[in-house]
Amino acid sequence: MSRGPRGQRPPGPDENPDREADPHDVARAIALRQLTMAPRTRAQLAERMVAKDVPEQVATDVLDRFEEVGLVDDGAFAEAYVHSRSRSRGKRALAQELRRKGVDEETARDALEGVDAETEEQAARDLLRRPLAASRGLDRATRQRRLAGVLARRGYSPGLVMRLVREALGEDEAAEALED
Repeated sequence: MSRGPRGQRPPGPDENPDREADPHDVARAIALRQLTMAPRTRAQLAERMVAKDVPEQVATDVLDRFEEVGLVDDGAFAEAYVHSRSRSRGKRALAQELRRKGVDEETARDALEGVDAETEEQAARDLLRRPLAASRGLDRATRQRRLAGVLARRGYSPGLVMRLVREALGEDEAAEALED
């Protein structure tokens, strides 16, 4: 096949370079391309369409149709997102991340119901293991501050953070005393 100027493919028989693309086709192509890369929320897709100058009504029409056929489902997205990240994030952080992705409050709350207190606590305990070992040799106040920071940055509640840090330090110090 011959190439045009600067290596570009010449227009095919059905392509008219002077005709603008149908906005619905552009919106569908944007949505499909985005969904091929990773699951997305309706708000994320709408934001991408706005960035590509797709008219608002066209974006709404295309996104409504994608929801009808199940290609866009914020509820399923939120549940999968929470499931995949609940081992390394607290509920507060997950809720904030879902809001940033455009998931409405009710949908986010429904998805977060799947994370019970026991699961969240075990995930926080697991996150403390490595920094707990790495902080040995430091004074208790420094260890407590650093360990609390690890969990706080991951979105765990302050009450849970302090209780787990105190427990972990107590257990670690007791184990260390037995070794001596």
